[in-house]
Amino acid sequence: MSARSVANSPAADASPPMFRSAGISYLHTPSDDPGQSASFYQHVFGWTVRDDTDHASFEDGTRHVIGAWVKDRSPSGDAGVLPYAYVESVDRVLERVSARGRQVVRAPYAEGDLRVATFRDPFGTVIGVWQRASS
Repeated sequence: MSARSVANSPAADASPPMFRSAGISYLHTPSDDPGQSASFYQHVFGWTVRDDTDHASFEDGTRHVIGAWVKDRSPSGDAGVLPYAYVESVDRVLERVSARGRQVVRAPYAEGDLRVATFRDPFGTVIGVWQRASS
């Protein structure tokens, strides 16, 4: 989904949530097979995806971030920026990651009052997840 198609949608009378000053709002995520990546992220995070042949794109669960899977970028692997998604349950997300045959890079660990983990997506990009620790 492009910012342009969001801006031209019926709900465009109010600014879409991704239009906020200085907020990260659009990502290009490397993928050799954008359709496979769209399916993976939809399954793992429940993101809204548009999977067409030429341009698989997404809107995250908050509607604050949109983006696309692209073939012209290299996976970040263990280097570069490491994005984290807040989730209700790190364990449930990692179960869905493992069910799709993907690798958990770092098992859940405590970081203050948080639980944090990382995994590798289908094309090698490492993604983090975090949640508030249970009381």
